[in-house]
Amino acid sequence: MPSLSPARARRLLGAMRRQRVLVVGDVMLDEFIWGRVARISPEAPVPVVEVTGQSFHLGGAGNVAANLCALGGEVVLAGVVGADAAGARVQDSLRAAGIVPALAVAEGARPTTVKTRIVAHSQQMVRADRELAEDLKGALEEALLSCLAEHLGSCRAVLVSDYQKGVVTPRVMKLVRERARRRGIPVLVDPKVGHFPRYKGVTVVTPNQLEAEQATGIRIRDDDALAAAGQRLLTLLGCAAALITRGEHGLSLFEKGKKAVHIATAAREVFDVTGAGDTVIASLALALCAGARLPEAAALANHAAGVVVGKVGTATTTAEEVLAAFESRP
Repeated sequence: MPSLSPARARRLLGAMRRQRVLVVGDVMLDEFIWGRVARISPEAPVPVVEVTGQSFHLGGAGNVAANLCALGGEVVLAGVVGADAAGARVQDSLRAAGIVPALAVAEGARPTTVKTRIVAHSQQMVRADRELAEDLKGALEEALLSCLAEHLGSCRAVLVSDYQKGVVTPRVMKLVRERARRRGIPVLVDPKVGHFPRYKGVTVVTPNQLEAEQATGIRIRDDDALAAAGQRLLTLLGCAAALITRGEHGLSLFEKGKKAVHIATAAREVFDVTGAGDTVIASLALALCAGARLPEAAALANHAAGVVVGKVGTATTTAEEVLAAFESRP
């Protein structure tokens, strides 16, 4: 496990502040309908939820942007929303959070992606998705490419948050790779298996264990299989590094030409794993911007994720919370 002292963590967390990161990916609105169940419907064998409240949160790439902000970064978010009420709510939420919106607006049939969760007694009853997941094309793709070209030059890193909802097209990835390479800045990707060929030549990919297995065809059941999967990811993508997130088993970092680094989980208690992957890649990106080596950045990301999974119903952490986690470790 890489050594990262509290003093070094403090310096990195301080240097992460005001680092500017461009996030590109599938922007969503998460809607939660809260209620209680007291009876079964007479119309069908389903519970009747008596609604007591409603809330909205930035989802998808928007949640990654929120994580970066919580850690002190400056963020530009590039993606697509519809010309609808949900899209307007996303843009208002971004401005309220201090995130620079660089969004192309889809006119016509393409809506803002909305995921509606009905929750009763802390139990999710059902989820309803409103989306059009086809790859962008034509004028809408051109508008997004223009947004990327306008803002990429002011950023220290690019973070691609791919939920396979149509935004991370081959042309989008080509522009990101070429412009980032020209400026000498890292490109980090939170991937989807179906899009792996699009990520060739990026700096870091951060698949979870299942995604790593699906992408490589290797079942990770022991250390040898893990090592083989990590090396195959590097070969498949020609990337500098792959960071496999492994839940309660922590993180495994594979760098080209270097020995693998395995980092045990920093979580003391796990209440909710929602958003932990977003926290990992956000803290990893900011740490690299701050001058961390990849093993240091991975160790910092591990502690940030450990804070997040110890919370209920939240998916962000602050620099102060991460530093406290370092200082309180055994």
